[in-house]
Formats: sequence, structure tokens, C-alpha cells
Amino acid sequence: MNMKKDNLKLYFVAIVPGKPVYEEVLAFKEEFKERFNSKAALRSPPHITLHMPFQWKEEKEQLLVSSLEDLTNGQTPFDIKVEGFGAFPPRVIYVNVIESNALKAIFQAVQKNARIDWHIYPKSTNSRPFKPHMTIAFRDLKKLEFFKAWEEFENRKYIAQFLAEDICLLKHNGTNWNILHRTTLAEK
Repeated sequence: MNMKKDNLKLYFVAIVPGKPVYEEVLAFKEEFKERFNSKAALRSPPHITLHMPFQWKEEKEQLLVSSLEDLTNGQTPFDIKVEGFGAFPPRVIYVNVIESNALKAIFQAVQKNARIDWHIYPKSTNSRPFKPHMTIAFRDLKKLEFFKAWEEFENRKYIAQFLAEDICLLKHNGTNWNILHRTTLAEK
């Protein structure tokens, strides 16, 4: 079967924080655009990635939505705490998310779902361990600017908390990532 590239779209699964954390993280992204000439992180809403971007046939996206709804049925909303900043030198700076059992469980459930229901597997057998974070600068952050910014953000204080009430399926429109569907975490 020959699958044309043009009917494949990019998707990923994430937790998008509610207010005020959404606006606060967005403000950090804006600060990187203004002060450090890094705007790539503004192409997506503030989020914690649960499944990295993958290609999928657009006409079958309802299968992704249904599968995520099945996954979240019976899941309880949970608190997510963020504290300080972290980095993946020399390009990425992020808001540090405190890993919890609930967050790790939802990550593992999404990963399992991707393998079993969507037949999507990590590109590498040595896939990265889960490190929850919200990226505020990455790809277009120049090395020199990274080190200037990290010197400041490494010790900058930021503490917040929000209730994770849903998980989101995001879709790339060719320029930006937009929320396609929110699936509510709901007890049975």
C-alpha cells in the first residue's frame, strides 16, 4: 500500500495547563522572543508532552480522539506542580515540572495506547526517559544566547500548581500547533 505524504498530518499528545499557569509560561516564551531572539517555542501552546509528534492520516484522526477518550475514562484529575527552570544544553530551556505518580501513570498510559491502538513505536530502542517539562526556548535559541539566558534562569524562582483535568491532541497546521481535541479526565 502506497501512503502519500500529503494526507499525513503531524499530531502529538500533551497536557496543556489552565490559567494562570498557561499565561505565565506563555509570558516566559514571549520573554525569550524579545530578549534572546528565540520564538520557535511560541508555535505551540504551553504544554507537557505525553507523546512526541507523529504522522497520522488526517481522515483517521477520529480514531486518535476515540482512543484518547477511552484512555481517560476512569482517570482522576490530578495536581501538577512546577518549580524553577531546567535545561538541555545548549539549546533548550524549560519550566521544570515535578514528576508525580499520577503524571508518570498518564504518560505511560498514553505511550502504551500509542503502541497498542495506533501502532506507533519510538524511533529508537533507547528512547529518552520521561522528563516532564514545559519548553520555553529551544530550536532557534543560539548557543551564545542560551548561555546568557541560562545564567539568569538557572536560579530564577518560579513555583506554581495547576489541576490536570484533560489531555489534549494537538495538530500541526503547517506553521503552528493547535489543540484539536481536549479529552476530559473523568472517573467512571
